[in-house]
Amino acid sequence: MATFSDLRQKLVQALWEDRIIKTRAVRDAMLAVPREEFIPERLRSSAYDDSPLPSLESQTISAPHMVAIMCEVLELKPGMAVLEVGAGTGYHAAVCSEMVAPKGAVAAGHVYAVERVPSLAEFARGNISRCGYSGSVTVIEGDGTMGYPPAAPYDRILVTAAAPAVPPPLKMQLKDGGVLAIPVGEVYSVQTLLRLRRSGDSFTEHACGGCVFVPLRGQYGWNT
Repeated sequence: MATFSDLRQKLVQALWEDRIIKTRAVRDAMLAVPREEFIPERLRSSAYDDSPLPSLESQTISAPHMVAIMCEVLELKPGMAVLEVGAGTGYHAAVCSEMVAPKGAVAAGHVYAVERVPSLAEFARGNISRCGYSGSVTVIEGDGTMGYPPAAPYDRILVTAAAPAVPPPLKMQLKDGGVLAIPVGEVYSVQTLLRLRRSGDSFTEHACGGCVFVPLRGQYGWNT
């Protein structure tokens, strides 16, 4: 019978062969993080299906291919400060931390993951702690559309829920030269994954393909 490790390697290899994973850094990060530890116990047998899975409070954990795509878009490097809006179960933050704070890094980066649903924030903290990422990932309960000013500015910002538009606080908390990845579009429809790069007070925008995420809630999110 295949182990979780076997299934993880098989999935990552398939994403690599399909060129969804393009860099060794993303490949190695996804091989390192046990997705089965970041989902509800009843769904562990589906941990390496390449599809979204339900988590808590009507939220979902992104499909592995979407995690890979967003990590490739962000071009994460050791030492970077990363803001994640929508911590979810903590899985995506753990993958990011493998890239910005790899073991043995001279200058380790950090991931600040904001989650508005209290029970999900608690779940994510437990997963992060149990899997050994507490030193490189901090989960904050709050409105992610407002960013997290205490640790700003950030080299990279990722948003794991679909927004009606890019929240202004996130743009302002991005470093000069930094990259922001966010799905933008209508609720429960096909959205567009956008990559924004900051240059002074200007932002260049690039569409990175279609996607489907749950709606972003908060002051600069959807209220419907």
